[in-house]
Amino acid sequence: MLQLQKGRPQSTEGREAKEIKTYDFLDALAIEYERVDHEPVMTMEACEEIDELLGNVLCKNLLLTDRKRSVYFLLMIRADKRLDTKVLSHRLGTSRLSFAKGEEMEELLHLTPGSLTAMGLIFDTEHRVDVLIDEALCDETYLSCHPCVNTSSIRLLMKDFRERFLPAVHHELKVVSLDPDEEGENGESK
Repeated sequence: MLQLQKGRPQSTEGREAKEIKTYDFLDALAIEYERVDHEPVMTMEACEEIDELLGNVLCKNLLLTDRKRSVYFLLMIRADKRLDTKVLSHRLGTSRLSFAKGEEMEELLHLTPGSLTAMGLIFDTEHRVDVLIDEALCDETYLSCHPCVNTSSIRLLMKDFRERFLPAVHHELKVVSLDPDEEGENGESK
């Protein structure tokens, strides 16, 4: 049975170093979080029960890249929303976006498919990944994500993520509209 716990696990035995580094990083910033341990999850459907326990809107993370594989975007989007890469590419002023390969995810964020998370930005010390968030997620109270492994999930305040975590990893958050009919001035997303 899944159980919500406050903060880091009492023992690090059997846990990957990148997961522990996530907890160390959040603790050093005095960011409070809750955690649930679970079986490995590889699909959004498998995450539904976990996110229900965490009390969040289901969010998926996508690592996108341009045709030249020179620009990378970590996109945080509502799980129930469809991504039109043509619309997003136009709004970002880049060539057609596609999904990055697992090897690129490992190289840039030290993550493997199924564990993609904004917490991986801890490892993006060269700042090669830009962070995008669907505007539909911006007003959420909490953000839930993996702590760099897909056998645990954490929940923290969206405000702490935006105002404390992102500045600490030296990344800015760009809010984008993923709705095809919504464009701001000059055809850019809001």
